[in-house]
Amino acid sequence: MQIDTYISDLLYRYECVIIPEFGAFLTRAVSAEIDRSSNTFYPPTKVVSFNEQLKNNDGLLANYIASVEKIPFELASQRLSKRIKALKSYLAQGETLTFKNIGEISLNSHGNLSFEPDKKINYLTASFGLQSFTSPDVLREIYNKEVEAIESSTSIHISPEKRKARPFLRYAAIAVIAIGLASWFGSDYYLDRIDEQNQIAEQEAQQQLENRIQEATFIIDNPLPAVTLEIEKQTGNYHIVAGAFRFEENCEKKLNELKSLGYHARRIGANKYGLHQVVYSSFETRADAQRMLYKIRREHNRDAWLLIQELD
Repeated sequence: MQIDTYISDLLYRYECVIIPEFGAFLTRAVSAEIDRSSNTFYPPTKVVSFNEQLKNNDGLLANYIASVEKIPFELASQRLSKRIKALKSYLAQGETLTFKNIGEISLNSHGNLSFEPDKKINYLTASFGLQSFTSPDVLREIYNKEVEAIESSTSIHISPEKRKARPFLRYAAIAVIAIGLASWFGSDYYLDRIDEQNQIAEQEAQQQLENRIQEATFIIDNPLPAVTLEIEKQTGNYHIVAGAFRFEENCEKKLNELKSLGYHARRIGANKYGLHQVVYSSFETRADAQRMLYKIRREHNRDAWLLIQELD
């Protein structure tokens, strides 16, 4: 039974969904937020958390399963209890439980449950259809500041004497104002012309570059033959363990068996107990490893398990 969908449905309606004898998913409403460092706006949402202390069965989850699958409540409770036992078993083996659209649960170094929420789903129905978005910076006009700077830097002195006595002062003041305005408008015109010439030059350079790329791509006198190299090298810290053996001959036997079945099996050294470990394969991401683990358990080995370890 996959209970992920049932829990996800209930989180839209309730603030607490308890998995009996396991823990509870809780939701808390959070107002809209703005990340000023990236100018990103986030709508109101529900933050999902997990509390392993809330384990008492309130019947909500089992009753919902019974109503959806149209089965008696007692049967739904039995199936739910069986699924919870399996979840606890996977945790004890060091696996991470993935609840689709909810988050991941794993055991930390202190033996407590650690929850990492999935932030792609918003369980707040009032925010249905709202998505986060990023707004570009607002560039405000600074012309007023430029005019104030010009006026503050230009010294204009009006003589209190009569106009007939010193008329040249009036003409000097007019000339200074005219020069200031002309330099301001002229600078704007000059900058516009520079931008226009830069755009033209950039277009011409781009066209020349495209022509050279085409020549380099399609005009080849003596093309070299294609060479295909197949190099198989496994990397990653997520390993699906097939078994651990005290004797190396048993380790090699298991390794050859897995390779004959088509697995990319390999040895990853001895563990802290001195046992030689053989893995089906290694993966870069937890998600890829989990998918292959489920497939191997279903088709080949129910006792396979996931090891997270950085190899030298």
